Amino acid sequence: MSRILVVEDDAAIRRGIVDALRFSKYEVAECGDGTAALELALRGGYDLLLLDVMLPGTDGFQILEALKRERTATPVILITARGAEDDRVRGLRGGADDYVVKPFSARELLARVEAVLRRAPERPAEVRQVRSICGTAIDLERREATRADGGAVQLSEKEAQLITYLAVHSGRAIGRDEILQRVWGLDPRGVTTRTIDMHIARLREKLGDDPATPSFVATVRGKGYMLAAGAEIQL
Repeated sequence: MSRILVVEDDAAIRRGIVDALRFSKYEVAECGDGTAALELALRGGYDLLLLDVMLPGTDGFQILEALKRERTATPVILITARGAEDDRVRGLRGGADDYVVKPFSARELLARVEAVLRRAPERPAEVRQVRSICGTAIDLERREATRADGGAVQLSEKEAQLITYLAVHSGRAIGRDEILQRVWGLDPRGVTTRTIDMHIARLREKLGDDPATPSFVATVRGKGYMLAAGAEIQL
């Protein structure tokens, strides 16, 4: 059962959304204050956020920005006012997956929720360590890689997030657009995918990972990147 956090300060609208979702067998939490919603969202455990833009305390854009920075795999549907095109554009560019415009029907809302959940990747597991067949181990909590010879190297936050995402989705190739959206929190439209390739190249250099015989990051021609075969994941 998918867990959805509804963030809407209008109690009547929030109640209507919550009732419609629960009737459709979703597990629902609700919040009407932006500051409290930010804390709940960053705590994680939700498969989707329905997020009003105009909120007391912390507004929806600030919540979206923080969420994409810290938990980039969580999909977000924005709730916006009629005629607020700038809000919708800003939200989509900020990493929102879709939006609904007030007033909306329960039928439209549920259709958008189903569509976003259908195309969203599975909720990430908490991966603590990845170890290569060569003996190099990455501690993802400390963002530190320790080579078999005892030498250590520090990873950037994005490098650690990238390895984590590949580890969570091991067994399939991840396209550059998906990495841009889910790790960087960027809309891939209009953004060069060279950003991904450059980060992969620097990460391989730090880890001493030969792309011809990869231990951590394998290139899948025409598809993207994936965790190298033989790499072990510790949860």
